[in-house]
Amino acid sequence: MTQNRWRGRRDFLKLSAYALGAGALSTVFPGLSSSAPAANGADELIKSAVDEGRLNVIALPPNWANYGAIIAAFEKKYGLRVHGASPTASSAEELQAIRALKHQSRAPDTVDVDPAFAQIGREQGLFMPYKVSTWDTIPGSMKDAEGHWYGDYFGVISFGVNRHVVKQAPRSWDDLKHPKYKGQIALNGNPLRAGAAFGAVWAAALSNGGSLDDITPGIEFFADLAKRGNYIPIEAKPATLENGQTPIAVDWDFLNLSYRKQFARYVDIEVHIPEQGVFGDYYCQAISHFAPDPNAARLWENFLYSDAGQLLYLQGYAHPARFNDMVKRGVIPESVMAKLPPSATYENVAFSNAVQTRKAQETVGHLWQKMVRV
Repeated sequence: MTQNRWRGRRDFLKLSAYALGAGALSTVFPGLSSSAPAANGADELIKSAVDEGRLNVIALPPNWANYGAIIAAFEKKYGLRVHGASPTASSAEELQAIRALKHQSRAPDTVDVDPAFAQIGREQGLFMPYKVSTWDTIPGSMKDAEGHWYGDYFGVISFGVNRHVVKQAPRSWDDLKHPKYKGQIALNGNPLRAGAAFGAVWAAALSNGGSLDDITPGIEFFADLAKRGNYIPIEAKPATLENGQTPIAVDWDFLNLSYRKQFARYVDIEVHIPEQGVFGDYYCQAISHFAPDPNAARLWENFLYSDAGQLLYLQGYAHPARFNDMVKRGVIPESVMAKLPPSATYENVAFSNAVQTRKAQETVGHLWQKMVRV
């Protein structure tokens, strides 16, 4: 989506606070120890990257999508120093850093941006095309055909349910209409401004006759929930889910899953992804056209898209781009899969393109306040 998607990285720095450290992960996932064969990189590339000696990244908080563990594992494996700048920068600020710092040694080598800004960067010639060795297993809907950018991880809309308040958790969008959920359903913000709430409206649309080209049924759905008194205009936050003020939080799966672990000692949080209306959104990796360390950047991308790198994203509850391929090949440890919703749920996830997103935002901006009166 746009810069409002997921409402800024700084709002969700708790995402991977409970993930294992890189040292522990090296014993869990194959290919992470420093003695393992180089993952997805020719010897020449590794040597050239090591000669450069460093990698400059931007907008990668250590507790977002498990990037702290990912960076530590990369450094340990290849002996390169990763320099991180502006951890809470927006996608727009990442592109501006490429423009403003080009030809400087401190310029970002890679960026991690929203799809809309990935397209902007591609159109403005800010990215260097490069296809990682696992390119063919990245879904076509999550990558630029020429390799200027590619999705790295995604989330889907889910129901986070406080079982101390809600005796029977809803499993479908239609379930949310039941009178027993009166005063219990909340979004993570307002869909006019918050990416998670916007995604929830789109997911509801997909389950109620809408499509990626028509979000209106989702607005109608929440208008109906508001009339029933089920939808409440309280922003769902970790604390409100825990204390029962918003006992049914419609939010990204990786957030609800992280809250489930965070509050496990105090409250039972159940997480469900409805079988119909599975809407997802993702971030994209890209290499700067002006990267001061281009070989380190290529090696970094190959690591991120290797099985080992993708598993590290999953350890932070962020589904990696190659998730379905890895499930089919049986390379995800059972201990990790056991903590996630059924893998079949993610097989039909729907992702929007930039044109569809822009149209949907205009529709929500025009109709939400008129129709959803709470």
